[in-house]
Amino acid sequence: MTRAGDLSLTHSCSAVPEGPADYSADPSGAANLDPDRREALTLAVADLMPAVLADLDALARIPSISSAAFDAAPVAASAAAVARLLTQEGLITQVVSAGGHPAVIGRLDGPQGAPRVLLYAHHDVQPASDDGWDTPPFEPTRRGDRLYGRGIADDKAGVLAHVAAIRAHRRLDTGLPVSVIVFVEGEEETGSATLPALLAEHREALDCDVIVLADSMNWSVGTPALTTMLRGLVQAVVTVRALHHGVHSGMFGGPVPDAVTAMCRLLSRLHHPDGTVAVPGLIASDDATFDYPEAALRLDGAVPDEVSLLGTGSLVSRLWTKPAVTVTGIDVPDVAHAVNVLQPACRAMVSLRIAPAQDPQSAFDALAEHLRADPPWGVAVDVEMADLAPGFEVVRSGPYVEAARTSFTDAWGVPPVDIGVGGSIPFVAEFAERFPGAAILVTGVEDPDTRAHGSNERLHVGEFQRACLAEALLLERFGGLAP
Repeated sequence: MTRAGDLSLTHSCSAVPEGPADYSADPSGAANLDPDRREALTLAVADLMPAVLADLDALARIPSISSAAFDAAPVAASAAAVARLLTQEGLITQVVSAGGHPAVIGRLDGPQGAPRVLLYAHHDVQPASDDGWDTPPFEPTRRGDRLYGRGIADDKAGVLAHVAAIRAHRRLDTGLPVSVIVFVEGEEETGSATLPALLAEHREALDCDVIVLADSMNWSVGTPALTTMLRGLVQAVVTVRALHHGVHSGMFGGPVPDAVTAMCRLLSRLHHPDGTVAVPGLIASDDATFDYPEAALRLDGAVPDEVSLLGTGSLVSRLWTKPAVTVTGIDVPDVAHAVNVLQPACRAMVSLRIAPAQDPQSAFDALAEHLRADPPWGVAVDVEMADLAPGFEVVRSGPYVEAARTSFTDAWGVPPVDIGVGGSIPFVAEFAERFPGAAILVTGVEDPDTRAHGSNERLHVGEFQRACLAEALLLERFGGLAP
């Protein structure tokens, strides 16, 4: 999901997509928020920001890396810290687990008969080596408009956005207008393996009318977004075996193949010369709902001018509704340890992003068949499934959606746009399956220069404040809706 670029140049005014039409004619009546109440919430969020940022700083200092290669203790400490934050806001809180890293569930009841709102975020983070970081990754650092640190945006800012929205309502001493259930997961960065079990075990406690999933991004700094489309994911481990064992490249090179070269030839078949994915049987559509100028994409994607972009069709379709395939890793000797040996075997991780409507199992089958067909020089090719995740399309209308659009417009001063995301967020489909009657809103605090998962992950403080305000306002508007 991460796009990198110089934010001062990213998405000029001409690059802002045309969003949904006039929200002032809101059939739900959600726009009819008392101006004094709106102003009071705006001031409350602004007054609370120093304390909220201090809480975010403390939470981001916990290296809650959920990967199996790292110590699990910091993830447990992070869950405990989240539980304390929620308890301080009056929520009845419990730390839960289904055999994996702990999650946190907190509940605060609103008026009788009020809508039940589930607020999701995750407290686990990606690994972070010191390489490429300008500051220590687990020592949050403020530089200009940005806070730097691992997990500072993805997704501990999502956790604190929920806390800030609840805190703003409590600051006004009028109570929450809705019943709130906060669910903060501890395994999102490693695939949410135990999430289905957690949702099943705590089904009654998590039952809700609307779900706000705060783990996505906005279109740009100054332009909010609702994520309505997500690509799915297929990851496969490809193994090539060419020889019974390694042999001297000088003595046998020429007639004897090696697995690394065979792998290179095999992987080159994944794309046509123009960069279009060459795997038959994959769904693709051209979504041209708005324009994404090439110059903006090059800035966001860190693409030099002399490097060609891949594929055909509109840029948003190439990002959101068409497949994309990437080789994310190869097991071979690195240059420093290279020796004159024909390698007998080689492994590669292939990551395939699929259109929202594509069944991930059928996509894996198509990928495996394509790679196994007519292997270079007759080498043995094995394709093993590593991960599958479905895509998702969110319903774009309804009273809760319109209430959110109006709240985002209030917080940013411009209406939100509906965007797709090329990355996959598997838990969205999990929630949709478990709570089929709930409206789903996918929001977030990130922007194109957040660099989540990468070095120098950063959070734009102004955008974070606007996200907190938008959530406080939408909770207020949700309170005026029937469950």
